[in-house]
Amino acid sequence: MVRANGAVSLRELARVVQTSEVTVRRDVRALEAEGLLDRRHGGAVLPGGFTRESGFPQKSHLATAEKTAIADLAASFVEEGEAVVVGAGTTTQELARRLARVPGLTVVTNSLLVAQALAHANRVEVVMTGGTLRGSNYALVGSGAEQSLHGLRVTRAFLSGSGLTAERGLSTSNMLSASVDRALVQAAAEVVVLADHTKLGTDTMFQTVPTDVITRLVTDEPPSHDDRAATELQALADQGVHISVAGPGAGSGQGPGPGPAGAVSGGGEQVPPQQRRRDVPPLPGQRRTHGGHHLPPGQQGSPGGGPSAPQLRSAGSLGAEPPTNTARVADLAPRRR
Repeated sequence: MVRANGAVSLRELARVVQTSEVTVRRDVRALEAEGLLDRRHGGAVLPGGFTRESGFPQKSHLATAEKTAIADLAASFVEEGEAVVVGAGTTTQELARRLARVPGLTVVTNSLLVAQALAHANRVEVVMTGGTLRGSNYALVGSGAEQSLHGLRVTRAFLSGSGLTAERGLSTSNMLSASVDRALVQAAAEVVVLADHTKLGTDTMFQTVPTDVITRLVTDEPPSHDDRAATELQALADQGVHISVAGPGAGSGQGPGPGPAGAVSGGGEQVPPQQRRRDVPPLPGQRRTHGGHHLPPGQQGSPGGGPSAPQLRSAGSLGAEPPTNTARVADLAPRRR
């Protein structure tokens, strides 16, 4: 299965061979000892180390249920009339499908898959960057993509990546992708990282978003046996990242690890029961802001007034013509006592 797909989750392996994840994990460990595959949190991939990056077909088979839950929760943070940037990735593609239901939205993206998911959305404007197409993840990269983002300002950026650690933040295996993601971050007042538990504690070559720039992490509930993922969540919360956990069990009130960061924070948002979540607040006094939490007065617009059908614009006019229908920035920053 790993040879066919490039990557596979332990949960999927256990389902296919009709055994427990404990048994599968033991067998995967034995296969790794023979050099046939590399273990990853929650799954296994073909050998390759830091420099190897799985393509879109391989990534789409990993943690699919978790990505769906994360996308459901992340979409609840977006308000009508906002302007946001959405990076490339399988999780952000799931988010885009849900953003199609938000009226008056403007989405700036370098991902063809994100744009495709929004192509038939009513009253959603899609703005694409320029750049060179990377076939492995259907994203536009390079200097053209980065230059088109210069001067742009939106409420928040939604990004994914290959790994996330408290020490280095979000990272990816490709230099060009990392560079564009950094440009997307610079365009946003707040940064929301979407990462399932299999990426927690994984470090790859190129840093995209340092930990102190991440406003919020939206993730899923780590398995009870995954001590490293729980420890990483605790460390991220201790450094000031506001953590929202989606999926089954998120409403249980039990934190991902010991300590004050495991407490439940209501947050005030209304989320359907099937999108249960809990928020893990950071420790007070440890948070910094990235670019402020409110847009400059000249860049705040009123919601509504969107076109009857989505419009795809090239990014040539991004710097000179920022979105005019930007809504207020929701305060996702941790509260200081």
